Amino acid sequence: MAGKDFDGYVVVVTGGSTGLGRAIAVEVAQRGARAVIVNYASSKDEAAETVRLVEAEGAQGILAQGDVADDAACRAIVALAEPFGKIDALFNNAGMTKFAPNHSDLDALQSEDFLRLYSVNVVGAFQMVRAARALLEAAPRPGAVVNTSSIAAVTGIGSSVAYAASKGAMTTMTLSLARALAPKIRVNAVCPGFIDTPWFGKSMPDDTVERMRQGVIKSTPLQAASTAEDIAASTVFLASPASRHVTGETLLVDAGTHLGFASLSMR
Repeated sequence: MAGKDFDGYVVVVTGGSTGLGRAIAVEVAQRGARAVIVNYASSKDEAAETVRLVEAEGAQGILAQGDVADDAACRAIVALAEPFGKIDALFNNAGMTKFAPNHSDLDALQSEDFLRLYSVNVVGAFQMVRAARALLEAAPRPGAVVNTSSIAAVTGIGSSVAYAASKGAMTTMTLSLARALAPKIRVNAVCPGFIDTPWFGKSMPDDTVERMRQGVIKSTPLQAASTAEDIAASTVFLASPASRHVTGETLLVDAGTHLGFASLSMR
């Protein structure tokens, strides 16, 4: 814990209903944020629980429904921050995948899968930054954007070729925006590895998920299956005053998976 280094911050978290998004929202609230806007696409009850947890830490929680693939929805999410006159930190955490873990099965993916993943994982993040730009620039110190990318972006592993490609595009976009928006806005990305949340278990039997979890623990150098809270601490660092001279950076938070110690398969 870094004390109250987010004191007075206004924060937007997309994809904030569960998992990493929820952990980020709670972390910034614990660290003194004034208001946390929690975006969700369809999981209203889970997002409402995130707001409850945020408010239990003393911050104002605000629900914001909207699919970030829709530019009008992005502008509506950002509009909820206008009464505060600023956004100190935007966490572009909303994301999706198409599970096709056998990357050699090229027929498992269609063009529509790529387009949908890119519309959320890449275009959605871009649209959120564009919508929030003026309020990020209005922050007393450079506003911070943190994009949730993935270890898939740098290793090509993950739930599908389309997912890895979309996260690679997000990482490249992080570099472009860090140059374009400096000096008033910092833009960085975090690249998690396996996160032990229900998201990783979608479309998989429980025994498959457990085998994957145990495989991660055995094969990563730190011998850990990271929790959402483990990743959130590093993600929030990239928006904190401690990283005030960091922009255009990609931080791998994967218990060492990228070192090559682990099998390059997530199956």
